[in-house]
Amino acid sequence: MENPAVHSAHSVRPLEESVRTDFSQAMSYGGYLDLDRLLTAQHPLSKPEHHDEMLFIIQHQTSELWLKLVLHELLEARRLFDADKLGKALKCIARVKAIQRTMTEQWSVLGTLTPREYSEFRGFLGSSSGFQSHQYRGVEFLLGNKNRDMLRVFESDAVAHAQLSTLLEEPTLYDAFLAVLARAGYAVPTEILERDHSEPWTFQQALVPIFQDIYESEATPWGFYEACEDLVDIEDNFHAWRFRHMRTVQRTIGFKVGTGGSSGVDFLKRALDLTFFPELYAVRTEIGN
Repeated sequence: MENPAVHSAHSVRPLEESVRTDFSQAMSYGGYLDLDRLLTAQHPLSKPEHHDEMLFIIQHQTSELWLKLVLHELLEARRLFDADKLGKALKCIARVKAIQRTMTEQWSVLGTLTPREYSEFRGFLGSSSGFQSHQYRGVEFLLGNKNRDMLRVFESDAVAHAQLSTLLEEPTLYDAFLAVLARAGYAVPTEILERDHSEPWTFQQALVPIFQDIYESEATPWGFYEACEDLVDIEDNFHAWRFRHMRTVQRTIGFKVGTGGSSGVDFLKRALDLTFFPELYAVRTEIGN
């Protein structure tokens, strides 16, 4: 008797008659995604070409694509906060959180690059560095870590400089959320709502009692409570990404100076002390007291 398992293993699934095969006059998958351009955007510079440089390029290009989507979602979340559409804003933030988890896990791929392998093509990077990612800097600006000095890094890129200059002057996602709370009747101080948005966020003690009320009151609308926790999730995820970045760099180049001129691992370690929403952490100490 014929073994059906063996027969199945060698069978060929026929192409369904309804499947389109002619794309001479129709949109194809590759055409929609512009794959001809996307898949030919990797240009290793090492001579002779080092096998692992392709990994390094794709890792960073993929990160930039995810950062583009993070910016897209954060800007929309801010707009929706401004329109008091809390639920839709939190949907955007939920997507950002999922992207963050993906980006953090990506470090495990780059972690397969050994120190010797990287050293064999690192010199071909010249002065290029992830420090020069204007999209990463845009995310930090949107979350409150603003630094006007950073604009100097992008003076040779007019488009990037203009985008960051705009984000520097605009309210952050946190500013937009605080404005939502103020419109809902919470006593957010006027001087906080009308602050100079180009300045980095600093701890505001006056917000702690407001968040304590949000967390402790049974009358709190669920969306406000959820938004506070979502912002904490974003910061936690950001710290996880920063930590994995720092450890991946350390295991790959040790304590060498970065290609862009930074102190490398020491610079990345200092970034671990940065915070976006300090009041949402400070309130934890007060809850239940």
